[in-house]
Amino acid sequence: MRNGCFLIPFTVILWSSFVVTLVANRVTSITTDQDALLALKDHIVNDPQNLLTTNWTATTSVCDWVGVTCGTRHRRVRALKLSHMGLTGTIPPHLGNLSFLVFASFYNNSFRGSLPDELAKLRRLKYFTIQKNYFGGEIPSWLGSFTRLHTLSLANNSFTGAIPPSLFHLSELDGLDLSNNDLQGHIPREIGKLSKLRLLYLRHTGLSGSIPSAVFNISSLQDIDLTGNMLSGSLPSANVTMSSLRIIGFGLNNLTGSLPSNLFNNLPNLEGLYLSRNLFHGQIPAALFGCTQLKILSVL
Repeated sequence: MRNGCFLIPFTVILWSSFVVTLVANRVTSITTDQDALLALKDHIVNDPQNLLTTNWTATTSVCDWVGVTCGTRHRRVRALKLSHMGLTGTIPPHLGNLSFLVFASFYNNSFRGSLPDELAKLRRLKYFTIQKNYFGGEIPSWLGSFTRLHTLSLANNSFTGAIPPSLFHLSELDGLDLSNNDLQGHIPREIGKLSKLRLLYLRHTGLSGSIPSAVFNISSLQDIDLTGNMLSGSLPSANVTMSSLRIIGFGLNNLTGSLPSNLFNNLPNLEGLYLSRNLFHGQIPAALFGCTQLKILSVL
C-alpha cells in the first residue's frame, strides 16, 4: 500500500519532466538553426552582393533568409542554397547542428580550408555540392556516413590524397563528381558497389592504375568520364551490358592494347566515345558502328 501511494505522484512528475524536456528541445531546435547560420555568416569575410550581410539578421525568421528553405512540418532548415554568391570564407563546425538539412549547395564561391568533422552529423543529407571553391585537405571519410546521399560533388577544389573507401558505402548515390582535384592512388574496385550510380566524373584527378572491371558492372551508369588521368592497362574484354550508357570518356590517359571486339555489343544508347591520346592499337571493332545513337567519336 505504501508503494501505491507514491505511484500517481511519481507518474505526474515523470510526465511533467517529459513535457518540460519536449518544450525545451523545441525551443532549442528553433534557435539552433539560427545560431548555426549566424556562425556561418561570421565566417564570411567577403559578401560582394551583401546578401547575407543585410538579410541574415536575428530580427527576421531564419526561414525568410535568402538561400534558406525550411520544412513545412517542423519549420527547421532543410535546404541551404548559397551558389553563385561570390562568398569568401570558411565553414564553421556549427553548421553540423543543422540536423534537418537535406540539401546543401555552396557551388561556385570562394570558400576555403577543410570541411569540419562536425558536418558528419548531417545524416539527412541527400544533396551536397561544394564544387568550384578552394577547399583542401583529404576527402573526409565521414562522407560515407551520409547513407541517404544521392548527389555528391567535390569537383574543382584542392582536395588531396586517395578516394576514401567509405564513399562506396553510399548505396543511394546517383551522381559522384570528384573532378579537378589533386588526388592520388587508384580507382578502388569497390566502386562497383554503387549499384544506383548514373553519373561518374573523375576528370583530371591524378588517378593511376587500371580501370577496375567492376565499373563495367554498374548497369545504371549513363556517363563515365575519366579523362586526363594517368590510368593504364587495357579495357576489359568481357561483354559490357550497360544499356543506359551514353558517354564514355577515357581520353588523355595511358591506356594500352586493342579495343575488345565485344566491348560495344550492348551499348544501344551510346552517344559519345572519347578515347583519344592513349596508346591503343589495332582496328576499331565493327560492333561500334552498330551503336546507332553515336554522335561523337574521338579516337586519335
